[in-house]
This record gives sequence, C-alpha cells and structure tokens, in this order.
Amino acid sequence: MTSMSVAPEVTDALAVGRPVLALESTILTHGLPRPRNLDVARDAEERVRAAGAVPATIGVLDGVVRIGLSATGLERLASDPDVVKLSTRDLPPAVATGASGGTTVAATAHLAHRAGIRVFATGGLGGVHRGASETFDESADLPALARLPVVVVSAGVKSVLDVGATLERLETLGISVAGYRTDRFPNFYVADSGHRVGHVLDSPEQAAAAWAAGRALGLDAALLVANPVPVASQLPPAEHDAVLASALAALDEQGVGGQDATPFLLDHIRTATGGASLEVNVAVYRNNVDLGARIAVAVAAL
Repeated sequence: MTSMSVAPEVTDALAVGRPVLALESTILTHGLPRPRNLDVARDAEERVRAAGAVPATIGVLDGVVRIGLSATGLERLASDPDVVKLSTRDLPPAVATGASGGTTVAATAHLAHRAGIRVFATGGLGGVHRGASETFDESADLPALARLPVVVVSAGVKSVLDVGATLERLETLGISVAGYRTDRFPNFYVADSGHRVGHVLDSPEQAAAAWAAGRALGLDAALLVANPVPVASQLPPAEHDAVLASALAALDEQGVGGQDATPFLLDHIRTATGGASLEVNVAVYRNNVDLGARIAVAVAAL
C-alpha cells in the first residue's frame, strides 16, 4: 500500500537541491471560505515560484498523503465540504480508511520533514488555549515542532489563544523562536502581542544560518520564525481587543469548548469585523509564504 506520494516536481527539486517550500492545506479546507480558499492557494503557489522555489502543498486524498498537490488535488480539497481536518494522530486512520483532508501545522511539518523538505510556511501556529490550566487544552502543533528540525514561518499564534503561556511552552519544549526584523512576538491579526522575543533575524540568510546551526549542534526542534503581519494590513489593535473580548464572552455564554472553541472564536471575529479579519488572514498568509520562499532559497544555497 502506498501511503505517501511525492509530486514529480518536488522529487526532482529535492534530488538536485533546489529550494522547496511546504504549505499546509487546512487553510484550504477549514481556514477560508469557498471559493476564496482556492484563489488564495493558487496565489500562494505562484508566489513561491516567483521567488525561485518549488511549492509543495501537502494534503491527503483518498487515503494517500500528497506532498505537492496537483491542480486537480487543490480543487478537490478546496471544494469538497466533507474533507476532514487531519493532525498527526489522524493520519493513520485516514490512510487506512481512504479519507481525504487538510493537514494541520503538526501534520504538515511531520510530512514535510519526512519528505526531506526543510522550510514550511503557515498562517498562525496553534498553542496553549485559554483556561488550559484546567482543561489541559494545548495544540498538537507544539510537541510536534519540538521533534521536527524544520523552519516554520508563522505570524505567531492565533490571538484567541493564551500567547504568554504558549511562549512559555515553546521555551520548555526547546523550540527556538526568533522575530523577523522585530523583537515583538506577533499576534496573528495584529503585529504586536505585547510579548517580546529574545532573538531577531534580519534576513532570510540569517534564518537559514540559524536553522543550519541547530542541525550542526544536534538539536531536533524546529526554528519558529515569527513574522508579523504588516502594520498597514493588521486589524486596528483597539478594535481587535474589543472584538476578541466579545468573542470570548460569547464562547463562555454558549458553553462552547474543545475542538469547537477556536473555529467558534474565529467565526465570531470574522462576523464582528464585517469580514475585515478575513482580509487580514489572507495578508498574514501571503506575507508568510513570501518570506518562507525566500528562506527556502537561502537554505538551499547553504
């Protein structure tokens, strides 16, 4: 049984050391509304190519992991309302049952590393949920990145999470965190979460050098490059704070919890901002894809 298929373009690029950038697919299946999701996915791949790298969007179709989705594969994941969200724990049963789905940060990073891809771009990282001291609710993204030596470009973590606790967990798990041209940790919809980071990287070449240093030192954790959304594209911070407070109040009032909490909060924010948060989401992703492609080129040049 073939459980993983690597696109010929990706195979050829890896064989000769050309830069490859992994892209997740839950933004297609669960992060953006249809048909905007497919437009954003196509645009992301075009941006990667324009930067001189090969895009490898990762997903699962009919029980087969695809490292580098074809145009048809992208369309299927973007248009099928029955595709599921797949983290690492979900991959074995999905393969066994012939399921189709979008891969989360944890699953995408794992599969990218297994295929030999060193750089991965996403929107926002999962993290420690608010109230985790009682619920123990923490994203599988964090422990996954603790054992995967890849570069992850992200606009911090989603602002509906507990950012301070997430940074503490990143430290505990030994995941290197560096701001890209900033010493402020981004907060997805806004450029500054109010928390500092201890290291700043000023160029894709520095990010590549930091990744290489980690490998030379025998470290197995990821390098998280925290890339803030451009200030001109962020939600106004005061509006963001007010809308987030309203979303959290609605969450508590309606008793939503578990895996439903984050989608509920993000949907509430999208509605309350009249769709403005969706445009920020797209700007975040494009900004990370652009930087990820440049880092992939720098890593390949080492």
